[in-house]
Amino acid sequence: MPASLRKGESTPRSRATAQTRHAIAATLHPHPTPKDEIMKTDSQLQKDVLAELDWEPSIHAARIGVEVKNGVVTLAGDVATYTEKWNAELAAQRVAGVKALAVELKVKLVESGVRTDGDIGASARNVMDWTSAVQADTVEIMVENGFITLTGEVDWKFQKEAATDAVRFLAGVVGVSNQITVTPSLKASVVKADIEAAIQRAATEDGKRITVGVSGNDVTLSGSIHSWAERDLATQTAWKSPGVSKVIDKMTLAY
Repeated sequence: MPASLRKGESTPRSRATAQTRHAIAATLHPHPTPKDEIMKTDSQLQKDVLAELDWEPSIHAARIGVEVKNGVVTLAGDVATYTEKWNAELAAQRVAGVKALAVELKVKLVESGVRTDGDIGASARNVMDWTSAVQADTVEIMVENGFITLTGEVDWKFQKEAATDAVRFLAGVVGVSNQITVTPSLKASVVKADIEAAIQRAATEDGKRITVGVSGNDVTLSGSIHSWAERDLATQTAWKSPGVSKVIDKMTLAY
């Protein structure tokens, strides 16, 4: 080290090396500016959604059309199963920049996939009996033209979702309407601070922009978020609070 180099100083070579490292790091891990984050035109958004549908192996993307206007994506066309329709919705939601999603997909079963309502109802009842998250006697099942309607009461939101998951993938199903009511058996008071703390623990930066309102056993979430994933995370977190019977989603997607 040169005698004239004081503590804390660096040589031109070391400074150049450090600058090179910073340049490489910036290339590998760029810091997006708000303008560069997700500013997509409708045309670019359409291309990205089409690409994501094509990337999803469970979807026959060639049968699905995509239209975009002001960030609102519309899916239209025919799919062979309700599961394919569901997966198409999830695929579109994964694309950054999608502000809202309209689904106009129709389930047109192939001949080998058609089943009678009686067969579908029997299968749905059987699979519900084997679903550990749901007490089978709390859920009623009705089938009409392949469309399943679920009614009844459960204690928790995850039980309501488990009921839908149990029947969604059955052969012959063209749609599911979950009208099950969440009625907590424990009449606990919903604590606003507990929900806010839980969202802060689970969410990223978006969690700081979410406002929680509580009225009785109803929870209202509002604020601006940047992805469908953050929206789902916030609502699921709110549902986990004891005593919650309804979560009202007033959050908006902002890009």
